[in-house]
Amino acid sequence: MMNGLEKSDPAIVAVKPANNGARASAEWVEPRAGTEGNTDQARTRRTQSRCSVSPGLDRVRQAARAGKKRRFTALLHHVDVELLEWAYFALKRQAAAGVDGQTWQGYGEDLHSNVQALHRRLHCGGYRALPVRRSYIDKGGGALRPLGITAVEDKVVQRALVEVLNAIYEEDFLEMSYGFRAGRGAHDALDALCVGIGGERVNWILDADIRSYFDTIDQEWLIKMMEHRIGDGRVIRLVRRWLRAGVLEQGKYSVSEQGTPQGAVISPLLANVYLHYVYDLWARQWRERQAKGQMITVRYADDLVVGFEHEADARRFWDELRERLGRFGLELHGLKTRLLEFGRHAAQRRRKRGEGKPQTFKFLGFVFICGRSRAGGFQLKRKTRMDRMRGKLREIEAELRRRMHQTVAEHGRWLRQVVQGYNAYHAVPTNLRAIGTFRYHVANLWRRTLKRRSQRAKVTWKRMDRLLARWLPTPKILHPWPERRFAVKQTQGGSRMP
Repeated sequence: MMNGLEKSDPAIVAVKPANNGARASAEWVEPRAGTEGNTDQARTRRTQSRCSVSPGLDRVRQAARAGKKRRFTALLHHVDVELLEWAYFALKRQAAAGVDGQTWQGYGEDLHSNVQALHRRLHCGGYRALPVRRSYIDKGGGALRPLGITAVEDKVVQRALVEVLNAIYEEDFLEMSYGFRAGRGAHDALDALCVGIGGERVNWILDADIRSYFDTIDQEWLIKMMEHRIGDGRVIRLVRRWLRAGVLEQGKYSVSEQGTPQGAVISPLLANVYLHYVYDLWARQWRERQAKGQMITVRYADDLVVGFEHEADARRFWDELRERLGRFGLELHGLKTRLLEFGRHAAQRRRKRGEGKPQTFKFLGFVFICGRSRAGGFQLKRKTRMDRMRGKLREIEAELRRRMHQTVAEHGRWLRQVVQGYNAYHAVPTNLRAIGTFRYHVANLWRRTLKRRSQRAKVTWKRMDRLLARWLPTPKILHPWPERRFAVKQTQGGSRMP
């Protein structure tokens, strides 16, 4: 055993890349957080309280980069008063109160005294994590999604500790991982997948989904994985307390031995650590040692997309992935996980066999389609998922009903923010028609709302056209083509092509 982990487990021990082994494009195209050339610069940040975050985290980061097997035995002292104050200002202002009834604004009325008292309890062993208050939000279609609401002090400590742990794990996490990481977002993952499919010999796509991932993480395995890098027992005890803090729902208290706390600030990092050892290291090794053809993989949290050149590789990987996840208490979703023929030659091959158009798959709110450019060549197209659009329109309709008796100008200002926010994510190349459709439906909902305000109201489309021209943004593509964005990042000191 090594730090509680099996030596025989290939993803736990150090992995030696294959000689001359090229990294798949979906992994090398994105630069890591903190690009070459500025990694040694001071990274102190000013908080709203004018305190600076300790530069000691730079030394942690450098040590983590220099020694991939190094265990850090002294970390909690980095969680000082200044970092706790910075963590407080990094939280969401309007979040609901936890079980203690404390709000962000209320805690900040005597912030310095509260943070100093929290710091003393944290370092003398008097800090205790409070249970998470469970609430539910509408998921659409009558389904409810559980939401955990953490107490403010727990959020502050967790956010500060995440900052410390990120200094270590951002040096360990692989390029294929995009979810919940500093300097990386959904569009980075989308671009990586587009470049990988368009630039590599991808003929098959494994669209994988882990069933109830955040609820089924094995807590003991998670602690063992963290102990591979974290040797500070105080930090491990904090993580254990948060995992075992329990849930308070309608006056009933319960504790689970599986999963991470719903809605907790530290949960995304813990989830990434778990899949880093369970999936990322294993998938990289599988590609280097077992894949017969080219292979790409992109992971955003628990959403996995893997591309293969050969169908045989894809089916072997699928079988071994199912077994791999099972060893760590995870399971692939039987209905949401599927293998499909996809890529630049998929349409031609299926036409020769007398089959229909290539299947599509969904990733991060978009449908990926094998399409054709105006010149007749292969073009990977992304379209907004219609079910997500309908869900957003239902939210807008409900809010417009609530705002029915506001002025037209107030409606316009709010709807402009909504449409701008929607376009900021969805306005990617090949998706112009979808964002135009969204704007049309928003306009129609607005018109119906204005007509309901009075039986004598005459809201013609001629009048609506004037309102739309004034308040709603004209549909246009806001994001560059993935290849262009990656080319820019490479010239700024990012990852290099193999």
